[in-house]
Order: sequence, then C-alpha cells, then structure tokens
Amino acid sequence: MALYGYARVSSQLQDLTIQREALKAAGCDVVREEKVSGTSRDGRKELDTLLQFIREGDVLVVTRLDRLARSILDLSSIVKELEEKGASLKATEQPVDTSSAAGKAFLQMLGVFAEFETNLRKERQMEGILKAKQLGVYKGRPQSIDAERVKAMKAEGMSPTAIARELNIARSSVYRML
Repeated sequence: MALYGYARVSSQLQDLTIQREALKAAGCDVVREEKVSGTSRDGRKELDTLLQFIREGDVLVVTRLDRLARSILDLSSIVKELEEKGASLKATEQPVDTSSAAGKAFLQMLGVFAEFETNLRKERQMEGILKAKQLGVYKGRPQSIDAERVKAMKAEGMSPTAIARELNIARSSVYRML
C-alpha cells in the first residue's frame, strides 16, 4: 500500500507549501502538484498521472476535497475511478476516507458544499458584472471591427466577401455589421 499526495491551487501566484507539508506529514512519499483550476479535470496532467499510476490498496491523499474537485460530477468520477482500481481517497483536514461507509457519506456531503460554493461564486461574479455595467464601468471587450468602415466600404459597392478579405475578418462578421 502506498500513499500518494495531490496538491493543487488555482493560480500561478498561489503557494503549495502548506499542502505539500501536510501531505508529507500524512505519510505521502510522492506528492504531485499543479497550479490549475479545479472546476474541471481538463488540463490537470498531474492528477491524470496519479490516477493512471495508482494501484490496488493505494490511497490518494488530499488536504481538502476542494483541492481535488469543485463539482459533484468530477468528484464522483474520480472516486469511482479509484474504487475500480481498488484504491481509496483520504483527506487530511476532513473526515473523508472512502474505505469506510461513513467516510463515503461525508465525502458526498462535502462534495455538495464544494459545488454549492462554486455556484455561489459564479453568481456573485455575474452580479458584480451586472452592477458594473449599470454604473457604466464595465463595457465588455472593445470592438475590434470598425462598423462604420464596413458600412462605408459597402456603400462604395464592395461585396461582403471583398470587405471581409480587405479587413481580414470573417464574412459572417461583415454581415453582422451590416
């Protein structure tokens, strides 16, 4: 039986030291780390490596479940993958241990809260953007196509295809401007 640690933070500016030390203290000989968002499994090469390498009787150790997954779907998928290999999941800061029934139940509850927290954060972000738009502070991405120039070129008799070629833009963008 081997203990494999997984540490993750969301941005390049964040530090993994606390997680790394906690995983080493928990007995993990190998700790894989990455600085990438946990909202999806896409691009999480270190996690993929661990999941491919882990064997029967091994344990994947994280400090908290939100370091592993931010949605119930991803969390369930990872746990299922571990169970199919005969491995389990433990968290150092939460009473999660998928080798026991109580640990599995607690895992599901914490997963629900992690997803809830992510959804709340998205709602707050959208509320902030809406308020900024109302105040005229947030105007979105600046237009990259000069609509007046497109209209002027059309008035000069140029076809939408010729305009698109001249401005190096998609023809559909020309039609949208017209």
